[in-house]
Amino acid sequence: MNPELFNELKREIKENLDLTHELSDAQLLGHIEETIFRTASVLSWTSNEIHIGVKRIFDTFRGLDILQPLIDDPTVTEIMVNGHTCIFFERMGAVERYPYEIESAEKLEDLIQMIVSKVNRIVNQATPIVDARLKDGSRVSIVLPPASLSGPTLTIRKFPAKPLQMSDLIRMNSISIEAAEMLRIMVEAGFNLFIGGGTGSGKTTFLNALSAWIPGHERVITIEDSAELQIQTVPNLVRMETRNVNTEGKGEITMRELIRSSLRMRPNRIIVGEVRGAEALDMLAAMNTGHDGSLSTGHANTSQDMLSRLETMVLSAAPLPIEVIRKQIASALDVIVHVSRMRDRSRKVTEIHQVIGMKDGEVQLQPLFLFEESGESPEGKLLGTLRYTGQSIANMHKLQMAGKQLPSWFVRHEAGDAG
Repeated sequence: MNPELFNELKREIKENLDLTHELSDAQLLGHIEETIFRTASVLSWTSNEIHIGVKRIFDTFRGLDILQPLIDDPTVTEIMVNGHTCIFFERMGAVERYPYEIESAEKLEDLIQMIVSKVNRIVNQATPIVDARLKDGSRVSIVLPPASLSGPTLTIRKFPAKPLQMSDLIRMNSISIEAAEMLRIMVEAGFNLFIGGGTGSGKTTFLNALSAWIPGHERVITIEDSAELQIQTVPNLVRMETRNVNTEGKGEITMRELIRSSLRMRPNRIIVGEVRGAEALDMLAAMNTGHDGSLSTGHANTSQDMLSRLETMVLSAAPLPIEVIRKQIASALDVIVHVSRMRDRSRKVTEIHQVIGMKDGEVQLQPLFLFEESGESPEGKLLGTLRYTGQSIANMHKLQMAGKQLPSWFVRHEAGDAG
């Protein structure tokens, strides 16, 4: 259905609706079908075209308008609305222009208010920026005028209905079998892992995959600004989410408050979806007070940059000496995993570093796995391998306390070095 015909049918149906009483979904659907069938008989539409037309019109009244087909499309990973007339979407890593428009800025604002009201969030001119989520877990970022000069702006990050497992990431060449096996042992043994990467690099996806290795008997608490994690293998799971201030300027619940609260809830592990500010201090404190095996993510360009970012975030919470902050980081973190979005739009683990302590006032990182590029395929796919660097595991005591054995390939490598 071309955009002009779509908008014309939508206007016709809206004009003929009886607005004196509320219509049920079935009544609205019947009214839409009657109009579509009449048009279909003139244009000789197929049954499939009729079905698509009915659904698209219905979505404008009871769904997310012309965005609903993108929401329903499992191959679409991101939807970007830059004002009501300019919509883009990402499919398989490629960004495309959507041929449809939302009928007005007011309609777009109505959609935004419908989204935020379902998760008890408020967005208006006084509070023009908010994060929310859809009922399927998709993350929503909203910016309204005057903060947005392009009109109401809406960005939806979709997540698969079935979270990707580590086996899927191996199959997609996002990580090597050896690196995945080592990380599995580390997660099971209670290593504190931190995942860094840029926007859209796959940090949350990777965190979900790692969480599948958390032993089922442990109690896990997740803390997020906007709930995105899809942990499905831990029965004793508590999920917590921040809350913005209400219209009276009250009721805010911050990440810091949730992390502190979680410490009184008898967690074995704490998972902080993403640290962006002062909550980094509380996360490090939790990792340093017996909550081994905790996980978190953050934005950075490299593993080394992630250390600098953590220092800056902790400083925003308390004016501590840099040396004290670095000691906290060095004692809290065991491993930093870095994920990257490559030039061929694939997402890969490019660095795995272990934190081995302090030296000359600096936190020391030691590479365990590094991605080595080897060229491109004829189709433009990036070729390369995440290779083991040959370093020994620094925190062997954690493996021993957990009764875990190193992988056979690692043991052979160690024996070869000794010989």
